[in-house]
Amino acid sequence: MPMSSYSLPKPHLTPVAFAPLLVLVFLGLVPWALFAQPLKVAATTTMVSDLVRQVGGDQVTVEGLMGPGVDPHLYKPTATDVLKLQRAEVIFYNGLVLEGKMTDLFARMARTKKHVYAVTESIPLEQLLEPPEFQGHYDPHVWLDVTLWAKCVDTVVKGLSEARPDAAEAFTRRGAEVKKQMHHLHEWARAKAAELPESRRILVTSHDAYNYFGRAYGFQVVGLQGVSTVTEAGLADITKMVDFIRAKDIRAIFVESSVSPAAIQRISQDAGVKVGGELFSDAMGTPGKMENGYDLGTYNGMIRHNLETIVNALK
Repeated sequence: MPMSSYSLPKPHLTPVAFAPLLVLVFLGLVPWALFAQPLKVAATTTMVSDLVRQVGGDQVTVEGLMGPGVDPHLYKPTATDVLKLQRAEVIFYNGLVLEGKMTDLFARMARTKKHVYAVTESIPLEQLLEPPEFQGHYDPHVWLDVTLWAKCVDTVVKGLSEARPDAAEAFTRRGAEVKKQMHHLHEWARAKAAELPESRRILVTSHDAYNYFGRAYGFQVVGLQGVSTVTEAGLADITKMVDFIRAKDIRAIFVESSVSPAAIQRISQDAGVKVGGELFSDAMGTPGKMENGYDLGTYNGMIRHNLETIVNALK
């Protein structure tokens, strides 16, 4: 959800004019943050990058490692990524083994006394799902329940404030605003989902990214693959899904922007059901691409696109 960026004014001072203000800084009468450079932050997924930008505003510069359409389950960090992480003053990642191939890298970074945070650390464990097929790990796709993603704001505020204490008040204020806007987004999502009768709220997608979404907005979620995309669906999985779609008279199934559409397209043909559209699961859309007045490259745009696509296709 777009929000205006908070920033302290950037002064343009000559050396002579600067000297008196510098004295005031040391006397504590003018905040040093007035002159500080933006905090350098590295983030993994597009959702984490967007969250940090929302909370940090003009007081941070965020370099995201993953872009639109990137699957974090399979992502392997490049040499450029490692350089970005080394240069960053603060690092944020999703956690819950979403970035499985990067877990050891984050652990090493944390040992260098960098500020390294998994944004999901502020979600109570009892609110996390633990699917059997994910081998004892929690389901990492928490952002698809807006109320859970709002809890991640606290970790971002904490991380930015610890790295830049002088700006802690601004980060706290912006964090509260982000939470407020997420509350409105969640209420909108609930109302949108309610446009469908419960019998039509069956969501068939490429993989089980939507369990939190289903719990929050009243959908039965059926993914062709498990929570992770590391393994591909077999013929038996496809046949079972075709039978399920026919038995439930499902009107549409969906592909995902970060997962190959081949299997879902085959199921569509075999079951005689339409592909209702492309959903965002593990990555947001392209920044600046507008749809119905919202930017698909934002978290707000991601949630709104998904709900509208699902509801319109299943009506």
